[in-house]
Amino acid sequence: MSNIKLFESKKVRTHWDEEKELWYFSIIDVIEILTDSNNPRRYWSDLKRKLEEEGFGQLYDIIVQLKLEASDGKKYLTDCTDTQGLLRIIQSIPSPKAEPFKQWLAQVGYERIEEDQDPELSFDRAMETYLAKGYSKNWINQRLKSIEVRKELTDEWEKRGVKRGMDFAILTDIITKAWSGKSVKQYKNHKNLKKENLRDHMTNLELVLNMLAEATTSEISKKKKPTTLDESKVIAKQGGTIAGNTRKEIEAKTGEKVVSKLNAKNIIEGKPKKKLK
Repeated sequence: MSNIKLFESKKVRTHWDEEKELWYFSIIDVIEILTDSNNPRRYWSDLKRKLEEEGFGQLYDIIVQLKLEASDGKKYLTDCTDTQGLLRIIQSIPSPKAEPFKQWLAQVGYERIEEDQDPELSFDRAMETYLAKGYSKNWINQRLKSIEVRKELTDEWEKRGVKRGMDFAILTDIITKAWSGKSVKQYKNHKNLKKENLRDHMTNLELVLNMLAEATTSEISKKKKPTTLDESKVIAKQGGTIAGNTRKEIEAKTGEKVVSKLNAKNIIEGKPKKKLK
Protein backbone atom coordinates (compact mmCIF):
# COMPACT_ATOMS: atom_id res chain seq x y z
CA MET A 1 0.00 0.00 0.00
CA SER A 2 1.44 3.39 -1.02
CA ASN A 3 0.68 6.67 0.66
CA ILE A 4 1.75 10.30 0.95
CA LYS A 5 2.77 11.88 4.24
CA LEU A 6 3.24 15.58 4.86
CA PHE A 7 6.36 16.97 6.51
CA GLU A 8 6.48 20.73 6.98
CA SER A 9 3.68 20.95 4.37
CA LYS A 10 5.80 19.01 1.85
CA LYS A 11 5.08 15.55 0.52
CA VAL A 12 7.04 12.44 1.42
CA ARG A 13 6.10 9.32 -0.51
CA THR A 14 5.69 6.28 1.71
CA HIS A 15 4.91 2.59 1.39
CA TRP A 16 3.38 0.30 4.02
CA ASP A 17 4.70 -3.28 3.89
CA GLU A 18 1.80 -5.39 5.15
CA GLU A 19 3.92 -8.50 5.60
CA LYS A 20 6.82 -6.89 7.51
CA GLU A 21 4.59 -4.30 9.19
CA LEU A 22 7.03 -1.52 8.30
CA TRP A 23 6.69 1.95 6.80
CA TYR A 24 9.19 2.76 4.05
CA PHE A 25 10.01 6.35 3.10
CA SER A 26 11.35 7.86 -0.12
CA ILE A 27 14.87 8.96 0.80
CA ILE A 28 15.17 11.67 -1.86
CA ASP A 29 11.87 13.24 -0.73
CA VAL A 30 13.21 13.58 2.82
CA ILE A 31 16.56 14.89 1.55
CA GLU A 32 14.81 17.50 -0.58
CA ILE A 33 12.91 18.75 2.47
CA LEU A 34 15.86 18.79 4.88
CA THR A 35 18.41 20.30 2.47
CA ASP A 36 16.31 22.41 0.07
CA SER A 37 18.53 20.88 -2.62
CA ASN A 38 17.64 21.62 -6.25
CA ASN A 39 18.96 18.18 -7.13
CA PRO A 40 18.10 15.77 -4.29
CA ARG A 41 19.01 12.74 -6.42
CA ARG A 42 22.55 14.04 -6.89
CA TYR A 43 22.71 14.94 -3.18
CA TRP A 44 21.68 11.40 -2.25
CA SER A 45 24.23 9.92 -4.67
CA ASP A 46 27.00 11.99 -3.07
CA LEU A 47 25.76 11.16 0.43
CA LYS A 48 25.81 7.42 -0.32
CA ARG A 49 29.43 7.75 -1.42
CA LYS A 50 30.25 9.67 1.76
CA LEU A 51 28.57 7.06 3.97
CA GLU A 52 30.53 4.28 2.28
CA GLU A 53 33.79 6.20 2.84
CA GLU A 54 32.86 6.57 6.52
CA GLY A 55 32.66 2.79 6.75
CA PHE A 56 28.89 2.46 6.88
CA GLY A 57 29.01 -1.06 5.43
CA GLN A 58 25.37 -1.86 6.08
CA LEU A 59 24.12 0.98 3.86
CA TYR A 60 22.66 -1.24 1.16
CA ASP A 61 21.14 -3.52 3.77
CA ILE A 62 18.80 -0.72 4.87
CA ILE A 63 17.84 0.45 1.36
CA VAL A 64 15.10 -1.14 -0.71
CA GLN A 65 13.94 -0.07 -4.15
CA LEU A 66 10.18 0.35 -4.44
CA LYS A 67 8.04 1.57 -7.30
CA LEU A 68 6.58 4.90 -6.19
CA GLU A 69 4.49 7.32 -8.19
CA ALA A 70 6.37 10.39 -9.47
CA SER A 71 5.02 13.83 -10.35
CA ASP A 72 4.35 12.67 -13.94
CA GLY A 73 1.93 10.04 -12.64
CA LYS A 74 4.20 7.13 -13.55
CA LYS A 75 5.83 4.74 -11.08
CA TYR A 76 9.61 4.46 -10.87
CA LEU A 77 12.00 2.44 -8.74
CA THR A 78 12.95 4.68 -5.82
CA ASP A 79 15.46 4.24 -2.99
CA CYS A 80 13.49 3.80 0.24
CA THR A 81 14.28 2.88 3.83
CA ASP A 82 12.40 2.18 7.05
CA THR A 83 12.25 4.49 10.06
CA GLN A 84 15.47 3.22 11.64
CA GLY A 85 17.40 3.53 8.38
CA LEU A 86 16.01 6.99 7.72
CA LEU A 87 17.11 8.26 11.13
CA ARG A 88 20.61 6.88 10.50
CA ILE A 89 20.80 8.68 7.15
CA ILE A 90 19.49 11.94 8.65
CA GLN A 91 22.39 11.88 11.14
CA SER A 92 24.76 12.36 8.20
CA ILE A 93 22.94 15.34 6.67
CA PRO A 94 24.64 18.66 7.60
CA SER A 95 21.51 20.79 7.59
CA PRO A 96 19.88 23.02 10.26
CA LYS A 97 16.58 21.29 9.49
CA ALA A 98 18.12 17.94 10.44
CA GLU A 99 19.33 19.20 13.82
CA PRO A 100 16.02 18.57 15.70
CA PHE A 101 16.20 14.92 14.62
CA LYS A 102 19.82 14.63 15.74
CA GLN A 103 19.06 16.22 19.11
CA TRP A 104 16.12 13.87 19.58
CA LEU A 105 18.29 10.84 18.78
CA ALA A 106 20.92 12.02 21.27
CA GLN A 107 18.25 12.49 23.95
CA VAL A 108 16.76 9.04 23.31
CA GLY A 109 20.21 7.47 23.51
CA TYR A 110 20.95 9.24 26.79
CA GLU A 111 17.62 8.14 28.28
CA ARG A 112 18.21 4.52 27.28
CA ILE A 113 21.58 4.55 29.10
CA GLU A 114 19.89 6.04 32.18
CA GLU A 115 17.16 3.39 32.08
CA ASP A 116 19.73 0.59 31.87
CA GLN A 117 21.23 1.90 35.11
CA ASP A 118 17.85 2.53 36.77
CA PRO A 119 14.99 0.52 35.14
CA GLU A 120 12.41 2.35 37.27
CA LEU A 121 13.01 5.43 35.13
CA SER A 122 11.49 3.66 32.10
CA PHE A 123 8.19 3.29 33.98
CA ASP A 124 8.28 6.94 35.06
CA ARG A 125 8.85 8.07 31.47
CA ALA A 126 6.15 5.72 30.20
CA MET A 127 3.68 7.20 32.71
CA GLU A 128 4.58 10.72 31.60
CA THR A 129 4.25 9.81 27.91
CA TYR A 130 0.85 8.14 28.30
CA LEU A 131 -0.46 11.05 30.40
CA ALA A 132 0.71 13.47 27.70
CA LYS A 133 -1.25 11.46 25.12
CA GLY A 134 -4.40 11.77 27.21
CA TYR A 135 -4.85 8.26 28.62
CA SER A 136 -6.58 7.95 31.99
CA LYS A 137 -4.52 7.06 35.06
CA ASN A 138 -6.57 3.90 35.52
CA TRP A 139 -5.70 2.74 31.99
CA ILE A 140 -2.05 3.70 32.43
CA ASN A 141 -1.76 1.66 35.63
CA GLN A 142 -3.11 -1.37 33.79
CA ARG A 143 -0.74 -0.75 30.87
CA LEU A 144 2.33 -0.46 33.10
CA LYS A 145 1.32 -3.64 34.89
CA SER A 146 1.03 -5.36 31.53
CA ILE A 147 4.62 -4.34 30.74
CA GLU A 148 5.77 -5.94 34.00
CA VAL A 149 3.84 -9.14 33.24
CA ARG A 150 5.21 -9.24 29.70
CA LYS A 151 8.79 -8.82 30.95
CA GLU A 152 8.34 -11.72 33.38
CA LEU A 153 7.11 -13.90 30.52
CA THR A 154 9.94 -12.99 28.13
CA ASP A 155 12.49 -13.59 30.90
CA GLU A 156 10.97 -17.04 31.39
CA TRP A 157 11.11 -17.74 27.66
CA GLU A 158 14.77 -16.79 27.53
CA LYS A 159 15.50 -19.18 30.40
CA ARG A 160 13.92 -21.94 28.30
CA GLY A 161 16.09 -21.14 25.29
CA VAL A 162 13.45 -19.29 23.28
CA LYS A 163 15.08 -16.77 20.94
CA ARG A 164 14.05 -13.14 20.78
CA GLY A 165 12.51 -11.96 17.55
CA MET A 166 10.69 -14.52 15.46
CA ASP A 167 10.28 -17.13 18.24
CA PHE A 168 8.86 -14.51 20.63
CA ALA A 169 6.48 -13.37 17.88
CA ILE A 170 5.32 -16.94 17.20
CA LEU A 171 4.55 -17.62 20.86
CA THR A 172 2.88 -14.23 21.31
CA ASP A 173 0.68 -14.95 18.31
CA ILE A 174 -0.35 -18.31 19.78
CA ILE A 175 -1.24 -16.75 23.14
CA THR A 176 -3.16 -13.89 21.52
CA LYS A 177 -5.19 -16.15 19.25
CA ALA A 178 -5.96 -18.57 22.10
CA TRP A 179 -7.44 -15.87 24.35
CA SER A 180 -8.89 -13.41 21.82
CA GLY A 181 -9.79 -15.66 18.91
CA LYS A 182 -7.61 -13.54 16.62
CA SER A 183 -3.95 -13.59 15.59
CA VAL A 184 -1.96 -10.44 16.34
CA LYS A 185 -2.28 -9.35 12.70
CA GLN A 186 -6.04 -10.01 12.67
CA TYR A 187 -6.39 -8.16 15.98
CA LYS A 188 -4.56 -5.13 14.58
CA ASN A 189 -6.69 -5.15 11.44
CA HIS A 190 -9.78 -5.34 13.66
CA LYS A 191 -8.68 -2.13 15.38
CA ASN A 192 -7.50 -0.53 12.11
CA LEU A 193 -3.86 -0.48 13.21
CA LYS A 194 -0.60 -0.92 11.33
CA LYS A 195 2.77 -0.60 13.07
CA GLU A 196 1.31 0.62 16.38
CA ASN A 197 1.72 -1.39 19.58
CA LEU A 198 -1.47 -3.44 19.94
CA ARG A 199 -1.51 -3.13 23.75
CA ASP A 200 -1.59 0.66 23.50
CA HIS A 201 -4.95 0.29 21.79
CA MET A 202 -6.57 -2.22 24.14
CA THR A 203 -9.38 -1.40 26.54
CA ASN A 204 -8.90 -2.07 30.27
CA LEU A 205 -10.67 -5.41 29.94
CA GLU A 206 -8.61 -6.46 26.93
CA LEU A 207 -5.42 -5.56 28.81
CA VAL A 208 -6.52 -7.57 31.86
CA LEU A 209 -7.27 -10.67 29.80
CA ASN A 210 -4.03 -10.33 27.85
CA MET A 211 -2.16 -10.10 31.16
CA LEU A 212 -3.99 -13.16 32.46
CA ALA A 213 -2.99 -15.10 29.34
CA GLU A 214 0.67 -14.09 29.60
CA ALA A 215 0.93 -14.51 33.37
CA THR A 216 -0.69 -17.95 33.17
CA THR A 217 1.65 -18.98 30.36
CA SER A 218 4.61 -17.84 32.45
CA GLU A 219 3.49 -19.84 35.51
CA ILE A 220 2.84 -23.02 33.50
CA SER A 221 6.25 -22.68 31.84
CA LYS A 222 7.97 -22.32 35.22
CA LYS A 223 6.35 -25.58 36.39
CA LYS A 224 6.79 -27.64 33.22
CA LYS A 225 10.23 -26.27 32.24
CA PRO A 226 9.98 -26.78 28.46
CA THR A 227 13.23 -27.44 26.58
CA THR A 228 12.08 -26.88 22.98
CA LEU A 229 10.12 -24.25 21.08
CA ASP A 230 7.41 -26.81 20.28
CA GLU A 231 6.92 -27.50 24.00
CA SER A 232 6.69 -23.74 24.65
CA LYS A 233 4.08 -23.48 21.88
CA VAL A 234 1.88 -26.01 23.69
CA ILE A 235 2.22 -24.08 26.93
CA ALA A 236 1.48 -20.77 25.17
CA LYS A 237 -1.78 -22.20 23.87
CA GLN A 238 -2.67 -23.53 27.32
CA GLY A 239 -2.09 -20.16 28.97
CA GLY A 240 -4.01 -18.30 26.29
CA THR A 241 -6.90 -20.76 26.39
CA ILE A 242 -7.44 -20.21 30.11
CA ALA A 243 -7.83 -16.47 29.50
CA GLY A 244 -9.93 -17.26 26.41
CA ASN A 245 -12.38 -19.26 28.51
CA THR A 246 -12.66 -16.31 30.88
CA ARG A 247 -13.36 -14.03 27.91
CA LYS A 248 -16.16 -16.31 26.72
CA GLU A 249 -17.71 -16.36 30.20
CA ILE A 250 -17.64 -12.56 30.37
CA GLU A 251 -19.22 -12.31 26.93
CA ALA A 252 -21.92 -14.81 27.92
CA LYS A 253 -22.80 -12.75 31.00
CA THR A 254 -22.64 -9.30 29.40
CA GLY A 255 -23.82 -10.13 25.90
CA GLU A 256 -21.01 -7.99 24.49
CA LYS A 257 -17.79 -8.82 22.67
CA VAL A 258 -14.62 -8.23 24.70
CA VAL A 259 -12.34 -7.85 21.68
CA SER A 260 -13.51 -4.49 20.45
CA LYS A 261 -12.74 -2.28 17.48
CA LEU A 262 -11.87 0.55 19.87
CA ASN A 263 -8.37 1.94 19.51
CA ALA A 264 -6.49 4.73 21.27
CA LYS A 265 -8.61 7.43 19.60
CA ASN A 266 -11.69 5.98 21.29
CA ILE A 267 -10.03 4.93 24.56
CA ILE A 268 -8.37 8.25 25.39
CA GLU A 269 -10.67 10.47 27.40
CA GLY A 270 -11.47 13.90 26.05
CA LYS A 271 -9.38 15.76 28.59
CA PRO A 272 -6.61 18.25 27.74
CA LYS A 273 -3.31 16.58 26.93
CA LYS A 274 -0.38 17.33 29.21
CA LYS A 275 2.88 18.61 27.81
CA LEU A 276 5.95 16.44 28.21
CA LYS A 277 8.57 18.01 30.44
